[in-house]
Amino acid sequence: MRIVLGVEYDGTDFLGWQRLDRGRTVQGVLEQALSFVAAQPVAVTCAGRTDAGVHGRCNVVHFEPPVERADRSWLLGTNSRLPDDVCVRWIQRLPGDFHARFSARARRYRYTLLNRPVRPALDARYVAWLREPLDAQRMQAAARHLLGEHDFSAFRTVACQAPNPVRTVHALSVQREGDYINFDIQANAFLHHMVRNIVGSLLLVGQGVQAPEWLGELLRGRDRTVAGPTAPSQGLTFIAPLYPAQWQLPAEVTGADLQP
Repeated sequence: MRIVLGVEYDGTDFLGWQRLDRGRTVQGVLEQALSFVAAQPVAVTCAGRTDAGVHGRCNVVHFEPPVERADRSWLLGTNSRLPDDVCVRWIQRLPGDFHARFSARARRYRYTLLNRPVRPALDARYVAWLREPLDAQRMQAAARHLLGEHDFSAFRTVACQAPNPVRTVHALSVQREGDYINFDIQANAFLHHMVRNIVGSLLLVGQGVQAPEWLGELLRGRDRTVAGPTAPSQGLTFIAPLYPAQWQLPAEVTGADLQP
């Protein structure tokens, strides 16, 4: 039996998800809180590791409980020991063959950009900002070139450790809502900085610097040095991983049409 948690966090003041020898991380504070409830060390595995400054709406983790506690104790006890910028939203028990990372069949991210002459105040921790006008329709036209299975070498950081750069993008939309532009992307998995690098390249299209067809050229060229800059981290939120319906997890992390 494994315990599965849905975890929400504001990534602004963290050095990312992954536990480090020094510095504040989401995994670090979560494991400390769980270990307090268990009265012994607890290690967690997550669906997706986020970078410094990136937020999580519902990252999914699992762990094997070293002691028996009621679900209410795990949930309330852990939240009582977590800082204000992290919380466990829900808890569920699943068989031991469930894996937060490997059982996921897709992952969803949203990048939010404030596009107006004046910088943000209330939303400064959660949106990126660009004062120059952007054409969302041009960016949407460019985004279509990234759909499907491709080698995304042009959109990953040089520090990316993934052995295979091929990923499948299921959906990518660019929608303006007033002064805000949302970039929503779903794929089977992501490379390091892939979403932020895609957004950085789309912004050049939105500014009229590049044509929409340029995104297709970048894919085929596989050269990171000629793509757009990496977009700032604060605009990015890991919305959730998606799992097949067989696991009977909450609706926000379940894709009914995903194959086991």
